[in-house]
Amino acid sequence: MPKTKYYVVWKGRRKGVFSSWDECSAQVTGFPDAEYKSFASLEAARAAFSGSYKDHRGKPVSSNQWLFAPVKPVLPSLSVDAACSGSPGPVEYRGVEVESGRQIFRQGPFLDGTNNIGEFLAIVHALKWLKENKKDWPVYSDSGTALAWLRNGKAKTTLRKNAANHRLFEQLESAENWLRRNPLTNQILKWDTHAWGENPADFGRK
Repeated sequence: MPKTKYYVVWKGRRKGVFSSWDECSAQVTGFPDAEYKSFASLEAARAAFSGSYKDHRGKPVSSNQWLFAPVKPVLPSLSVDAACSGSPGPVEYRGVEVESGRQIFRQGPFLDGTNNIGEFLAIVHALKWLKENKKDWPVYSDSGTALAWLRNGKAKTTLRKNAANHRLFEQLESAENWLRRNPLTNQILKWDTHAWGENPADFGRK
């Protein structure tokens, strides 16, 4: 079944929270510089309506859905994610502080990579950053593959090394070496997309 969405109109013929696109469209279609956005839950839409459009413009529909979940992620914490254009293709990754949405690091793009490699590198980068900054925060990832690679201490990719992706493989080797030298002291947890919406580090390109 299609997911229910709720629509907030900050600027239109009528302002408010609407439960269907038809209702929202009647307020914004043809209205100059209309400000509106869809949300994944009624609670999120109501909270957004009490704020301003600029706080939500360009963010994923389910961004910050975790704020309204009965069981929330551990805070403070880091969330990591990757984005790859094609497979293989240019891949980049980043880490975001869950509570504030502040970007802590961003790397890439690296040529001729895969999303799984980016997700793995993001987790290791987050662990290194937390150790260097003496923080005991957990790391959240929504990639089951990257989490399995981390448990094995090695990226089990089938991607072949070539002239285009040699920098990416250098990053992989460095990450695996770091894992061998450093016992894991931070929790590495699975981001619950169903309950919390998109990972805060998501690049918003889906």
